[in-house]
Amino acid sequence: MIVRIVAVLTFLFLALQLWRPELKNPAARGDFEAPSDVEQILRRSCYACHSNETQLTWFDEIVPAYQLVARDVERGRRVLNFSEFGAQPKTRQRAVLFEAVSQIEMGAMPLSRYTRLHPDAKVTPRQLAVLRDYVLLISPAKQTPQADEEAADGQYRQWIASAAQPLKVPDAPNGIAFLSDYKDWKAISSTDRSDTNTLKLILGNDVAIRAIADNKINPWPDGTAFAKVSWVRQPDANGQIHTGRFEQVAFMIKDRKKYASTAGWGWAQWVGAELKPYGTDAGFARDCVACHAPLSKNDYVFTAPIALLRASR
Repeated sequence: MIVRIVAVLTFLFLALQLWRPELKNPAARGDFEAPSDVEQILRRSCYACHSNETQLTWFDEIVPAYQLVARDVERGRRVLNFSEFGAQPKTRQRAVLFEAVSQIEMGAMPLSRYTRLHPDAKVTPRQLAVLRDYVLLISPAKQTPQADEEAADGQYRQWIASAAQPLKVPDAPNGIAFLSDYKDWKAISSTDRSDTNTLKLILGNDVAIRAIADNKINPWPDGTAFAKVSWVRQPDANGQIHTGRFEQVAFMIKDRKKYASTAGWGWAQWVGAELKPYGTDAGFARDCVACHAPLSKNDYVFTAPIALLRASR
């Protein structure tokens, strides 16, 4: 009986090896160029899933491990592919690299399930400092032209003049309505993005603030809502940074049942002073989920609330 069981399990194991999703390494269409120390770190820690130069170890080739690897590589290349990265605009490169370094800082990348079997892929504090310095180097601060300052001031004056007649904002393509009361929410974090030349302020509604005070933020409770407000980053002649022209506001709304298909969060974004909904159809939310997927262990939330909010209760 034992021999038969072993024989059946062996047959099933061998049969599973035939179920192998195709994993190709197509030719590069625009390799990313960077200083040698930066490139070495990226190749060792990122290229396995984020390039067309994927090299599998013998244990990666065994099903079911192979299926997991193939899925991660497909997803990784879709978000960031260094074999095609060099062909993208410089502004796009800076933004993606900033996000990549941020995810490494938070421990979301490289994936822990990958580094457990590939410990050489771990990014050391020294290597992280090299990557951070490189991102800052390619994102030099520039004084804002006088015309841009005047345009930003004109935008604010226009908003003040039209305050008595609120703008009618259309719903997002997935049906989410614009949350006009976000302006009354409390700030829980901020980001100075020199790579995209923006300043971002993250606001939370009352449910989010209570969750922070009670230290119940993983997972965040249903009803939590965040607003990420972005302005153009406006340095002056003295190096001081100011908010310039309004760029966009994006929302995350937690409802496990209603938004089960998008990781339990409703996603929406409105762009420009006219608050134009982002996306051509509801499928835009898949891109939002893909961007936040590395933070799945943090309930898909990048923002680490300011610690003083908890202490102030």
